[in-house]
Amino acid sequence: MKIAVIGGTGLIGSQVVDILHAAGHEAVPHSLSTGVDLLTGEGLAPALEGVDTVVNLTNSPTFDDASPAFFWTTMDNLLAAAAEAGVGHAVILSIVGAERVPALDYYRAKVLQEDILKAGPVPYSIVRATQFFEFMDAVLSWTADEHTVRLPSTPLQPMASADVAMAVVDVAVGKPLRGTRDVAGADVFRLDELGRMTLKARGDERTVITDEEAGMFAAVEGDAIIAGDDAVIAPTRYQDWLVS
Repeated sequence: MKIAVIGGTGLIGSQVVDILHAAGHEAVPHSLSTGVDLLTGEGLAPALEGVDTVVNLTNSPTFDDASPAFFWTTMDNLLAAAAEAGVGHAVILSIVGAERVPALDYYRAKVLQEDILKAGPVPYSIVRATQFFEFMDAVLSWTADEHTVRLPSTPLQPMASADVAMAVVDVAVGKPLRGTRDVAGADVFRLDELGRMTLKARGDERTVITDEEAGMFAAVEGDAIIAGDDAVIAPTRYQDWLVS
């Protein structure tokens, strides 16, 4: 199977390409560095020539109110080029519970991306994942100073990027779902608890202060971004990943 991975040099994309190659598929990574620009459409036609499935893992450069325009333009360009090339399956990666967090511009933008794909001309699949383990450092940095980190008690169900990549591959090599598959980590944590675990494992003596108004995840209400009972549960646990 020939699979084009747009955003194939990033955190998830590079792992997706490696897994596909190991399974014997022809996986071709594409990005700005290889001459493919989803915002302008440049390079899309040759990138999709003879492709069975296209996986779009590109991301908005910002998480603010400019992100909807990014996903609108890039999805329109991708779907037009994919339909022209006769691509039989388009896959995107989204976020579990995105539609339940309307206060966040970026989450609304991801829902828009999903809706454009669903209404488009190419058979599709949507993989929705929970937050990545690898992003925990960034989350801690948003509200940190020399001595403290302020975090809300928002429930999260994080997972390893390697498990996200495997979930994307499982969908990409199959028939179009014409729907959504949720994938999530094995455990649910409060974000402030997760922060304390992370700092302790790294020998960081800063104190985590529970602050329900601190950072992006303060906008999440209740269990909005916790996966439902039908989600595929990933095998890697955060405690094991921290010491690996």
